[in-house]
Amino acid sequence: MAVPEVIPIAYEPNHRTDTIGRYTDGQFLATVTYAFPTGFRPDDGWEDHKRLYAVLHTFDSAGHHRDAQIWCAGTWSEQQRDPYGDQSVVGRARAHLTKLLSSLPGLSYTDIAVRPFQLTYDNVLFGLVVDKSDAEDTEDDDWAELLPDGLGFGSPWKGQYDI
Repeated sequence: MAVPEVIPIAYEPNHRTDTIGRYTDGQFLATVTYAFPTGFRPDDGWEDHKRLYAVLHTFDSAGHHRDAQIWCAGTWSEQQRDPYGDQSVVGRARAHLTKLLSSLPGLSYTDIAVRPFQLTYDNVLFGLVVDKSDAEDTEDDDWAELLPDGLGFGSPWKGQYDI
């Protein structure tokens, strides 16, 4: 089955899609996620290249990407030096995401349906990116991946993700 124009994403409380939904002006997808910059090759010091982001994407009611608010809370290395509490990298990222979400009027957590999009911020690719199968006669292996989170969506396109 081909990738639909608008891709459903199911709201799953206490899982990786627990900060998606609708608000007065449309839909939103929010996350806290680690990412490496595009083209990064692992080597000594990788801990300073793995960064944690608080991300809020907003969409209109038809699923068109409107805006992205992306904020880097720090690196894996910083998190390991101070792993607990509100001032840890994870603590700062979660607090920032809470602040972003509280700015959305009429927020409710629920399923969404958005169109593929992509943007680069801080040399990191963010988006819902379509990957077409290399096979000539089949669209069964076509899928879309939420980046940099690494959540894959595919047939039968009911909103559930694979990791």
